[in-house]
Amino acid sequence: MADRRPEKSCEQACESLKQQDYEVAVKHCTEALLSLSQYPPAHLPEACQAEIDRIKIETLLYRIASFLQLKKYGQADEDCRHVLGEGLAKGDGSFRAVLCCMHLKGKLQIVSNVLSKSLMGESLNGMVTKDLTRLKTLLAETEVIMSILVEK
Repeated sequence: MADRRPEKSCEQACESLKQQDYEVAVKHCTEALLSLSQYPPAHLPEACQAEIDRIKIETLLYRIASFLQLKKYGQADEDCRHVLGEGLAKGDGSFRAVLCCMHLKGKLQIVSNVLSKSLMGESLNGMVTKDLTRLKTLLAETEVIMSILVEK
């Protein structure tokens, strides 16, 4: 059971994305999300909830990238709406903090590259394009901000 922790599945998803094994990445992401759904938010200390939120955001971003590579645009769009809706709705900066951490660990570039490729090369419907463009803009802003901070 220890190897089925959400964090482990999330890391495996990232590795699968790097290896371009998108079906496996989706599988790991789904396992992580299912595992995370077993933790009711009302009963957790704030620090634990923050870690669960971080893993969930990261996992959804990996799954979005995987779905885009598999040309499953509807599923990517659904996850994109969850990330944007839940991440930005809190308004406490935790979503941006997760993106910054991913950037520092070199994990954000994978997702960003897939988003760029999908937005440039595929003909997507308007709603999917809108959500993905919004997410891509957030990722690009994060990368710029972090590169400025690292230079200082």
